[in-house]
Amino acid sequence: MSDDDLDALGLLHDPVRRSLYEAVAGRGGEVGRQEAAEAAGVSRTLAGHHLDKLVEAGLLESGFRRPERKGPGSGRPAKVYRRAAGERSVSLPPRDYATLASVLADVVEGLGAEERAERAARVAGERLGRSGGGRPVEEVLRERGYEPYADGDAGLRMRNCPFHVLSREQPLLVCSMNLALCQGLLEGLGEDPGRARLDPRPGECCVALSKTNED
Repeated sequence: MSDDDLDALGLLHDPVRRSLYEAVAGRGGEVGRQEAAEAAGVSRTLAGHHLDKLVEAGLLESGFRRPERKGPGSGRPAKVYRRAAGERSVSLPPRDYATLASVLADVVEGLGAEERAERAARVAGERLGRSGGGRPVEEVLRERGYEPYADGDAGLRMRNCPFHVLSREQPLLVCSMNLALCQGLLEGLGEDPGRARLDPRPGECCVALSKTNED
């Protein structure tokens, strides 16, 4: 944990900044100042001030969206915001679970124990599902950091991969374990584990859930 992490997360203590951050992060893409301001219930000017502070802290990234209409009178490019790709964590005292997870992933690969790792992930998912108390799968996934959202006829997708850092080092192992975990979670909740499938999309979790027959 660094001082920068503390300072950055401390900004979210302000309710306006937290609302603006959630408005941008929840969209899963680029959000303009006016859109963010309306979501947070503040003026565009105030939203711009706080959004830029979040950019300075590394919690958001900014860019410019060109007007759809080109030529004279089309206006200037609009400033837009999106969630930063980096991660922030706070632990007192500092902990480093990511390094140990990376070492264990290397061991699994070295031993050729991918199938055993998938089985263990599925069992862990079943335990999570049984402890979910019969709640909707969306709620349980949200608690685990997946940030699920409905994607029309495609079913349920997740904006965030809770294992993002490790998935960049060991994508095949982590994605297969993530799929097994989600399948076990569904089974533990009494749902069809076949709903979970690998369907990678840039910037999102590699696992998606198809719609149920009742949807």
